[in-house]
Amino acid sequence: MKEYIINKNDSDQRVDKFLEKAVKSLPKSLLYKYIRTKRIKLNGKRCEISTRLKEGDILQLYINDEFFETKNETHEFLSVPSKIDIVYEDENILLVNKKCGEVVHEDDENTVDTLINRIKHYLYEKGEYNPDSENSFAPSLCNRLDRNTEGIVISAKNAESLRILNQKIKDRELKKEYLCVTISPPPKNSDTAKAYLKKDEAKNKVFISDKKTPDNKTIITKYEVLKRKGNLCLLNVDLITGRTHQIRAHLAHLGAPLLGDGKYGINKVNREYSVKTQALCSYKLTFDFTTESGILSYLDKKTFEIKNIWFVNKLF
Repeated sequence: MKEYIINKNDSDQRVDKFLEKAVKSLPKSLLYKYIRTKRIKLNGKRCEISTRLKEGDILQLYINDEFFETKNETHEFLSVPSKIDIVYEDENILLVNKKCGEVVHEDDENTVDTLINRIKHYLYEKGEYNPDSENSFAPSLCNRLDRNTEGIVISAKNAESLRILNQKIKDRELKKEYLCVTISPPPKNSDTAKAYLKKDEAKNKVFISDKKTPDNKTIITKYEVLKRKGNLCLLNVDLITGRTHQIRAHLAHLGAPLLGDGKYGINKVNREYSVKTQALCSYKLTFDFTTESGILSYLDKKTFEIKNIWFVNKLF
C-alpha cells in the first residue's frame, strides 16, 4: 500500500489526472478498474474518477509495488547548466529569454540540455523546486518557440499559476509581439494581412495560399515597418492567429522573407550578411486579463520586453 498526501500543487486535480502523473507506469485501464473496485481510496473511502482533490487529502493505493517508481538519487536536470537569461521573476512565474538554437523541451534527438531542464536546475538551486517532495508537479513552460527563434518564454513555478496561464493563453489574454528583419520591404508600411496555411508534417514545412481550401487554415498577421536600411526592414509583428511558422512563411509569401531563414528565405542573401539563423525575436509580452486571474491578478496590464536583441544591434 502507498499513500499520497495531497499538497498545494496537487490540489484541484481530478483523481485520475493526478494518478496519471504520480504513477506513470499504471495503465489507464487498471487505474479505472482499481478506482471502481476500491483498491484506490480517498481518505479511506471510495472515490470517483472525477473527484477533485483538496490539499491535505490522503490518497491510498492498494496496488502492486511494481507500478511505483523508486525515487531517483540523481535527476537528469542536474546534469545541465543552471544559467538562464531572466527577464522577470516572482514567486509564481519566471520569464526567460530563450536564446537562438536553444531547445525548449526534449526533442526527437533526446536533447538533455533544454530550457526547461535549465529552469528546473535554477529553481532547485534556489530551493524553490525539489522533485523528491512533489507528487505530480514540475515547473512547466506555458508557451514554446522554435529552436532558432529567440524571445520570451513563460514558466510557471506552481500548479495554480500553470492552470491560470494555460487558460489565459487559450483565451488570448496574453499579447506577444515580435521583431524581425526582412530582406526586402513588405507590400505596405503597415497592414493586417490574411492568407491560408497548410502544413506538410513530413517536411515540417508550411505552404501559404491566398485561396481557401478544405485542408488549409486561416492566418492573420499584423505588421508595421519600424526602420529601413537599404533593402533590410525591421518589422514589429503581432500574430492575430498563431500557426506553425506563420511569421516566416507569411512574410515570405508577401515577398519579404526573413533574413537568416534557411527554410523560407533566400540563402544567397543570408550568406551576404553572414547571418546563419533567422532574425526573429518574441520580444514583448503583455498580460491583458479580461477575466478572473486569481493569484496572478497583479500581472494585469504589465508589459515585459527584451531590450538587447542581436539582429537590431548588428543591423540597425
